[in-house]
Amino acid sequence: MITEEIGLLIVIGLIIVAVAVLFTFVPVALWISAWAAGVKVGIFQLVGMRLRRVIPHRVVNPLIKAVKAGLELNTNKLEGHYLAGGNVDRVVNALIAAQRANIDLTFERCAAIDLAGRDVLEAVQMSVNPKVIETPFIAGVAMDGIEVKAKARITVRANIDRLVGGAGEETIIARVGEGIVSTIGSAKNHAEVLENPDMISQTVLKKGLDAGTAFEILSIDIADIDIGKNIGAGLQTDQAEADKKIAQAKAEERRAMAVAQEQEMKARVEEMRAKVVEAEAEVPMAMSEALRSGNLGVMDYMNFNNVKADTDMRDSIGKATDDGEDDGTNPGGSRR
Repeated sequence: MITEEIGLLIVIGLIIVAVAVLFTFVPVALWISAWAAGVKVGIFQLVGMRLRRVIPHRVVNPLIKAVKAGLELNTNKLEGHYLAGGNVDRVVNALIAAQRANIDLTFERCAAIDLAGRDVLEAVQMSVNPKVIETPFIAGVAMDGIEVKAKARITVRANIDRLVGGAGEETIIARVGEGIVSTIGSAKNHAEVLENPDMISQTVLKKGLDAGTAFEILSIDIADIDIGKNIGAGLQTDQAEADKKIAQAKAEERRAMAVAQEQEMKARVEEMRAKVVEAEAEVPMAMSEALRSGNLGVMDYMNFNNVKADTDMRDSIGKATDDGEDDGTNPGGSRR
């Protein structure tokens, strides 16, 4: 009796372990949910998903949702997209939203968009409900030199066919900004832009800025416009200041050249004076040589000295007379 009871307990324990392993490895509850929803998923398919390292509820739950929405999908497609690293639930939601909005979107294209890193559900929703992109203040300068700042609102709709490989919102904002700057720059004066801001949106919209992007531009509206700095006047002021500095530099250069030339002339004067002194120093030597050679007599030499003394005396008297007339201390000097 004891042996039979022990054997019965062992059998019951094995059954419990087997059931626990079965419910752990095989998602029986998920299989029951799929069967109740009319989705044909076998137990062995669920086991195969486990063996292929696929989380069953990540595939079965979206499949139930798709079947209930009337989509023709199977576990192989969803499982393959899951193994490729895609988001199965988001793809199914996007397909359901596209079907409700009468948008022609196949599972293959939807899966490709999802694998490309795009939010396919958001793209489908944006196709139904366009999105508004607001640009920051974009500054342009009119021909009269006045800066004009404009802010635009861009209404875009997702282009499903260009989602893969198409440029994003940053490209749209950059192209619209370039168009705004170009339009403001072509205006003759800033008053034209202020009077008719719709000119900016019409001109930019005609350029076809949505080419090569994942969006289709529906409208471009100028939300705000403002006046900035007088760029032209600032540039002219800077140019005048630069010209002034250039003129000052050239004047300083000419002054430095004049000073250098003056110093050079002074040096030449001193050089000539030195030559005169040198020449005067040769006169006594020449006279001495003339006396020795007999070309100059003693009386001639004495007469030369007398003439020189008279000349020096007249020079001194003349200087004294000039000094007395200048300062007024010798009023009688002019009567002599």
